Amino acid sequence: MKINIKYFTTKTMGLVALFLGAVSCSDFLDEQDPSNLQPTSFYTTATHAEAAIAAVYADARFIGDGAGIFSSNWQFLMAPTGTTTTETAQNSDLNNLYSLSFDDNTLHIRNWWRGIYKVIANANLVLENVPGIDMDDAQKNQVLGEAKFLRAWAYFYAVRIWGDVPLITAPQKSAESEDFFPTRASQQEVYTLIVSDLLEAENAGLPWTNDSGRVSQSAVKTLLSKVYLTMAGAPINETARYADAAAKAKEVIDNAGPLRLFDTYNEVHLETLNNMGEHIFSLQYNDLVAGNPMGNMFPNFQPVTYRGPSGTGSTIPDIDFYNSFEDGDLRKENQEGWFYTSYFENGSGDSINLGKPYIFKHFNVIANGSQGVEGTAKDNLNLPIFRYAEVLLIYAEAENAVNGPGQEAYDALKAIRDRAELDTPALGSFNQQSFQEAVWTERWHELCFEMKVWFDMVRLRKVYNSTTGGFDDFIGHVNLNSDQALQEKHLLFPLPEQEIINSPNLTQNTGY
Repeated sequence: MKINIKYFTTKTMGLVALFLGAVSCSDFLDEQDPSNLQPTSFYTTATHAEAAIAAVYADARFIGDGAGIFSSNWQFLMAPTGTTTTETAQNSDLNNLYSLSFDDNTLHIRNWWRGIYKVIANANLVLENVPGIDMDDAQKNQVLGEAKFLRAWAYFYAVRIWGDVPLITAPQKSAESEDFFPTRASQQEVYTLIVSDLLEAENAGLPWTNDSGRVSQSAVKTLLSKVYLTMAGAPINETARYADAAAKAKEVIDNAGPLRLFDTYNEVHLETLNNMGEHIFSLQYNDLVAGNPMGNMFPNFQPVTYRGPSGTGSTIPDIDFYNSFEDGDLRKENQEGWFYTSYFENGSGDSINLGKPYIFKHFNVIANGSQGVEGTAKDNLNLPIFRYAEVLLIYAEAENAVNGPGQEAYDALKAIRDRAELDTPALGSFNQQSFQEAVWTERWHELCFEMKVWFDMVRLRKVYNSTTGGFDDFIGHVNLNSDQALQEKHLLFPLPEQEIINSPNLTQNTGY
């Protein structure tokens, strides 16, 4: 059965809400819940299983939720990188992220903790209850594989953001639950669970690709390759994992099927190509449920969309980072790649000069309008999590780490640069280190504004220097968007203060 997650969630969330309401009220209502949706009666049919996994997918969209005035949760992982800045400065929590002065009360950090652990909690419900449902085995295995993937995906964020984190693998049913006041598990333990979940998901019978937006086998392999690449770097430093990362990425490349680099960058943010081609896995957005959440990238009150002068400009490119793109790089060209310096008044009118570059990567021309064509006002563009471009870069980096710059690693890097219309130096001109830095540079430029750069900074303990084109040590690197230097404590974020108050077994990260 093929179900489009974008639409399926709208039909099932009411049922899930009734169930969750029944569970939350059961401790203090004496009368029988008239819905009869108790834990023992809810997980009884295939429809219940599908509703439960749909709730996990819906929870994953916390990344796009609001974080106070003129801000969104996704800005949490962009502001500290130095690649973006703001032209509004209305949100104090966001300002603290830009200036590296965030603390354990920063709203975005609290929201990510809650969002991640809600995904984990509902994935745990699926994993505990769906096995007992009498339903088609193939369908059941796919639902369980999706839940394993989503739990691993959530824990992968958690362990990279906070380091040692609570490892919750079963539903918490009451204050008497064994892990109701959990301690922090080691990063190694968390990675062990992540890898185990993904290996099980890999064998769950998932389709190779899935244009409905659900998890596919290629998505599982892509996440697994990225997990291995991360484990090979700091702080785990299991360098043998480079070979695992290269092998897993190569599986995706060698069996790509419909997966490919789009011919143009405009196709990357064309809503009619959601879940196809380059898009391996994305958070699903549809205006009927939730429209694309990247609106805080619009210029501050410049009329570039059907809404007129309504943008916030709270995430815009840092000019030094913009200037770091090579001359002739198509990704830097106005309305061709990741940026735009002019657009059409109210989305479809005369061209207007914006005076500076803004981020075009998530701009939906169908919803917002294009020259002479009014926008639909329905922003159904997904938020990409894994693109095929990243698979190529994972393979190039990992293969080079194992065997040096060979032909296949070179071809993967060259494919990224060819699309940008950039010449790539001959293979023989690279040594292992220069090829490594060439791949890192492409990661900064190809994957910018996708919540990936920060994690590269942490695993590499290196930061791209937009002025020199080289790489600085993480500690001591000065972010040009704020003129503030990164400190050792910034390798991890603080646990939210309220979580430590609520759970006395938790301890705070050093420096906060």
